[in-house]
Amino acid sequence: MNKNLAIAIEASLKAGKVIMEVYDTAFNVELKDDKSPLTEADKKANDVINSFLVNTDTPIISEENKQIDYQVRKQWQDCWVVDPVDGTKEFIKRNGEFTVNIAYVEDGQPSLGVIYVPASKVLYYANVSEGKSYKAQLKSHDVSIQEAIEKAELLEPKNSESEMVQVVGSRSHMSQETLDFVEEIKKTGKTVEIVSKGSSLKFCLVAEGKADVYPRYAPTMEWDTAAGQAICNAIGIQVISHETNQPLLYNKENLLNPWFVVSK
Repeated sequence: MNKNLAIAIEASLKAGKVIMEVYDTAFNVELKDDKSPLTEADKKANDVINSFLVNTDTPIISEENKQIDYQVRKQWQDCWVVDPVDGTKEFIKRNGEFTVNIAYVEDGQPSLGVIYVPASKVLYYANVSEGKSYKAQLKSHDVSIQEAIEKAELLEPKNSESEMVQVVGSRSHMSQETLDFVEEIKKTGKTVEIVSKGSSLKFCLVAEGKADVYPRYAPTMEWDTAAGQAICNAIGIQVISHETNQPLLYNKENLLNPWFVVSK
């Protein structure tokens, strides 16, 4: 296995462990400057992940790190893109739909991706160059990398055309534009089923064949999408910008993503 991918997997599992330790307590919720929520789990998971990634000597973009000036970042060829707890709102709701996202980006494109779901101990990962994505149901946050690999199964997106189109919708961010997207599909004579999930699990639904398309017409940041994009790209699913009609790029001057659509 790719060394950086193994490091990212181990970091995600250890982060998942500290996240669940907080999840099982009466934790406090703070509001950041942008009014988004923050918990002790975000901070502790970020510290754990940084402790693993710092040893790779590759710079890190993380939601919970102080953002580095673009004049410095634009010199980077490679970087990590991290969200220690993606779906903090779902974490606060205690519905289990939150993830640890870790991606390795090369020349603006994610080449490795790890998404870990601490509440269910489900691990997704991919090395884009290998053209395969995997899912493993684990028994513990403390399993070895070897055991995680042994439990992994290949992901397969949907292939067959169907009269039913499954559209992934955000549990917290359903927008009018998404509703309009659905109406356009219905005009073709097909029926639509909305599949709701929180966090980067929306990418995973498309990657594992439980949905056809994920339109995102609401704000996201690079750390929300990089790992999911890697997992999708590895098996032929595209994450296309609404602005450029090209794949989403990373380590941009503005870390806010444009709107995008995930589909084959």
